[in-house]
Amino acid sequence: MYHTQEKWKEKLSSPIKCIRDDAWFGSGYYFWYYEQDAVHWGNRSKRNTKYYEIYKSDINLDNVLDTVFNEEEYIFWVKQIEKFGKLIFKEIGEKPTLSMLNNYFFERGIWSKFDGILFQDITKNPDFSIIQEFQYKKRIQLAVYNLDIVTNFALHYEGQCV
Repeated sequence: MYHTQEKWKEKLSSPIKCIRDDAWFGSGYYFWYYEQDAVHWGNRSKRNTKYYEIYKSDINLDNVLDTVFNEEEYIFWVKQIEKFGKLIFKEIGEKPTLSMLNNYFFERGIWSKFDGILFQDITKNPDFSIIQEFQYKKRIQLAVYNLDIVTNFALHYEGQCV
């Protein structure tokens, strides 16, 4: 899988942990399933230096909550999120934020038995679709919480933001 970062003087020896409040699944090491998504992310979000790097890694997915390819784990994931969303909406009268979701799950240890979460959405980048106005391809990410499952982390590609 692919880890995208801003290009700096020193090459990375391990992935950088994302601690942003708007990260989909909270504080973790984020990886892309497809290289083209890693490149797109570099071009869109790593613009401070106008250059980005993509690192490639092997990831052991044995203890990852797989909401993309495993139907049972997907149903578990959806139920957990909807249960939380309804609970918070009932309490405060509005939809919760991603930050609220992540804080709730981490404080209660809901994801603690997993080394990461594999999840997806549908990319809105028209360059990734070979069929006009048909977004058929999943944009797959992995949020890693246990860095021990990441091996062979190495620089794969350097790019300039376009």
